[in-house]
Amino acid sequence: RTWPLDAQKVAVLGVGNVALDVARILAKTADELLPTEIPANVYAGLKANKALEIHVFGRRGPAQAKFSPMELRELDHSPTIEVIVDPEDIDYDDGSIATRRGNKQADMVAKTLENWAIRDVGERPHKLFLHFFESPTEILGQDGKVVGLRTERTALDGTGNVTGTGEFTDWDVQAVYRAVGYLSDKLPKLPWDLDSGTVPDEGGRVIEESGEHLQSTYVTGWIRRGPVGLIGHTKGDANETVSNLLADHADGRLHTPLSPEPEAVDALLAEREVRFTTWQGWHRLNAAEKALGEPQGRERVKIVEREDMLRESGA
Repeated sequence: RTWPLDAQKVAVLGVGNVALDVARILAKTADELLPTEIPANVYAGLKANKALEIHVFGRRGPAQAKFSPMELRELDHSPTIEVIVDPEDIDYDDGSIATRRGNKQADMVAKTLENWAIRDVGERPHKLFLHFFESPTEILGQDGKVVGLRTERTALDGTGNVTGTGEFTDWDVQAVYRAVGYLSDKLPKLPWDLDSGTVPDEGGRVIEESGEHLQSTYVTGWIRRGPVGLIGHTKGDANETVSNLLADHADGRLHTPLSPEPEAVDALLAEREVRFTTWQGWHRLNAAEKALGEPQGRERVKIVEREDMLRESGA
């Protein structure tokens, strides 16, 4: 439940929303986050955070950044975070221009970065640098600790991709966080798309190599679409998957369970000594978290430990 945040200068590798989340949390003060539902151990950890400079690195340019426009703009809303973009990092080739013309979100991100690059640097205490055209090549260490990050300067090749220039820079940082991608693991007995790291599907229905639906088998989340989109996209996927599952149930296309009555689930869990909570139990847990937050004027305080959650929910 603890994590040392001793570094005053930190590098974050990646230019997606996860990288922004990491950078934002490291750059904000703990008191800014206190109105949220963070538990006490998280608040204490962030209160001890010594980071004053956060450096976010991307190997390509502004047009290729995977930030969503709203997530990016929110960085600048904090009274303690000064977002800084080097004007020399604002560069586009034919491929980048085509990306901006064909993708409204990419164009909005690029415009936001351009505006930040031409403004004067303010006096907000925490500096958050967004670096482009810097490809990480080596984490520099001494006595088992990070003492720097080495990057190679890159240049656009006309297509929106980049090549190395042979020009290297050593950045003074004491911690490195990696946020450059995610790949799901293959699940046994399920078809698999090796390139995308997803289970092939149509509307959430798992599809075998023959093109047939694998009976009673459905997917949603990143195992379905990969690590892209926001929570809203994933919720839309889940709605579609569940709708198709219910339609298949109504048409009699699901496996018939040996014990279809709802009580059989409770009985099976009890037989296997699995502790579980119900919808009513969730409401009890919800009330307990709100009660913890009330004395502090907060909406709630999250209960972290599994045993504590099970106890409060009456599992």
